[in-house]
Amino acid sequence: MSLLEHLVELRSRLSRAALALVVGTIVGYLVFPMVLEVLLEPFCRSQAVLDPSGGECNLVAIRPMEPFSVRMKTSVVMGLFVGGPVIFYQLWRFITPGLTRKERRLALPFVVLSQIMFAVGMVFAYVVIPQGLRILLGMAGDRVDIFLTLDEYISFFLTTSVAFGLVFELPLVLIFLSLVGVITAASLRRARPYAMVAIVVAAAIITPTTDAITLMLMAGPMALFYEMSIGAAWLIERRRRRRR
Repeated sequence: MSLLEHLVELRSRLSRAALALVVGTIVGYLVFPMVLEVLLEPFCRSQAVLDPSGGECNLVAIRPMEPFSVRMKTSVVMGLFVGGPVIFYQLWRFITPGLTRKERRLALPFVVLSQIMFAVGMVFAYVVIPQGLRILLGMAGDRVDIFLTLDEYISFFLTTSVAFGLVFELPLVLIFLSLVGVITAASLRRARPYAMVAIVVAAAIITPTTDAITLMLMAGPMALFYEMSIGAAWLIERRRRRRR
């Protein structure tokens, strides 16, 4: 294919991916009231511990456009999740001609697994967010009444969930690179000290808050996944040696 043909192909793939995002965003906008109830559940669980009296766990909006902006922000994230399979498929179809036969055979399963791992990461965030909120909000003490705005809480929840979803993609990337021979278990072990520093720095950058608790909740799985990737790379190399 010529350069112009590549650009035409890229435009076609991007158009289909954008259409999938738009359709997913529309779906997210329509189901936002139900999604909001799900998003508020972690906040309500943390409030139930901090306020045993059983008060309502409502958020406040301090700007006229805040409810609309929150609904649109949530809808876009829902659009990425709903349209994710189509978006990843279009990306896979665009890069397929540049891959070897072995890489093409591995790419599609990893595209599917990437969606699953991203969903698992978001579920993990949904489980740990109430504990993190309870610790963070409890630091103020009993003499401080805490009122979270709708935008602050939803932004915190969505950013944390997407960040955890991306973190859970780390082992897939490292294992894929090991399968195609780009990295080895030995190289991963040699790079471990630098990787741990990079993990802490990355966790500090992508976490929405500046507290150490959220940073540890983010850096811990990343470090664990790195160690698991070393073990997976070692098994892959062992199997490859046996075949030879």
